[in-house]
Amino acid sequence: MSLVVNLLLGLLFGIGLVVSGMADPAKILNFLDVAGTWDPSLLFVMGGAAVTTFIGYRFVLRKPRPVLSDKFQLPVRRGIDGRLLAGAALFGIGWGLGGFCPGPALTALGLGEAGTLLFIPAMGAGVLVAKLATAR
Repeated sequence: MSLVVNLLLGLLFGIGLVVSGMADPAKILNFLDVAGTWDPSLLFVMGGAAVTTFIGYRFVLRKPRPVLSDKFQLPVRRGIDGRLLAGAALFGIGWGLGGFCPGPALTALGLGEAGTLLFIPAMGAGVLVAKLATAR
């Protein structure tokens, strides 16, 4: 049951990315180009996501446990360290250069977006390097 729910939620997320235009790397790159063809629509998508998450967490965490699991899996680390900053910087650099973050990249791959054929393997290599680096 959990697998089906996760697949449906992933499909809903992917549809939302396509409808909002976030699967198009040009949309992201135009948002980052504040001195040129700036497109503020990503700001509204991020703001909507932040508000939805804020309200959703308040509602869901009042429950004694999740619907499809035994317990909530929340982060326990709250500090900002070098690993977090390095990861955020690498994510931002990749996002700025490629115009993709993981969710939209996977969605764009399903749409046949050519840029994802380079981005997805690079993202996979980055994940592998991060796993190897943290395993030491």
